[in-house]
Amino acid sequence: MRFQDNWSTATLVSTRDLAPGIREFILRPDNHVCAPYAVGSHLKLSVLVGGQPDVRSYSLVGEAEPQGYRIAVRLAEDSRGGSRYLWSLQPGARVDVTSPTSLLQVDWQRPQYCLVAGGIGITPLLGAAQALMRKGADVSLHYAVRSRRDAAYVEELSTLLGERLTVYAADESRRLDLAQLFSGLSGGATVLLCGPMRMLDAARSAWSGCGRAPTDLSYETFGSSGRLAAEPFKVRLRGSREEIIVPRDRSMLDVLNAAGHEVMADCRRGECGVCAIDVVEVEGEIDHRDVFFSAEQKHENRKLCTCVSRAHGVVTVDTLERTDA
Repeated sequence: MRFQDNWSTATLVSTRDLAPGIREFILRPDNHVCAPYAVGSHLKLSVLVGGQPDVRSYSLVGEAEPQGYRIAVRLAEDSRGGSRYLWSLQPGARVDVTSPTSLLQVDWQRPQYCLVAGGIGITPLLGAAQALMRKGADVSLHYAVRSRRDAAYVEELSTLLGERLTVYAADESRRLDLAQLFSGLSGGATVLLCGPMRMLDAARSAWSGCGRAPTDLSYETFGSSGRLAAEPFKVRLRGSREEIIVPRDRSMLDVLNAAGHEVMADCRRGECGVCAIDVVEVEGEIDHRDVFFSAEQKHENRKLCTCVSRAHGVVTVDTLERTDA
């Protein structure tokens, strides 16, 4: 597996509200050691959803700090419940966390770096901006939000980046034009992007339209963000009459495993593809929320990543389980 989860216990040291619906949490491990971690690192946290244990993943904000790991969580009413649980915690609460891990690869020798954030997607990019500024790199950050008051960490970023920071607030009629932004970059430039799935899809299309190499666009998404609102859907198992309901607040991966159908998984963020299973038939629409499959593969609907993807309607799948004859 790409991720070796090393769990330990941490204490919630403090919280603060950064913007409407966005709260910062400082988590200090029991050993009080917050070793340096790679850009784009995230933590897995143990949460309770509906009284049942579950796991959520959150990007670490900024570079390592002595007081503890810093994450920021948007309270999402349409989410699976992890954010509501974390928002219910008070300083002093005990939380199980993993060691930081990252899949984001940064080439530190590029002539230009363009960071693009959408909403809460700013969280992994603050650390990238800090690291690049410390190295004296040619870096800019483009931050798209619904309104300026929703721009978490904007004061910290403004102090760090100055005129290299551009905020695009929709309520100020200023919107980010990705095609225009990408076309103005120098040759050999690289983009680091984190935002909702719609932004990612638009970015990949604009990047390709500018004739840029796909490997020069690195990205993360929210993992659970999608085109469609989360709602319960039905999963049918190929070769049997079994039908399983996936509630709006649980993943297809967890529901299948709870029902005794073993589906392997690793990142649980829609990035590695380990949990992908075959799609046999769709009665409705699949909401692919992963960043593992290409746009063409998603359009074909032959596979889906069970850790994050959802559906409207009914999906018949093949978990590749076979019983002995």
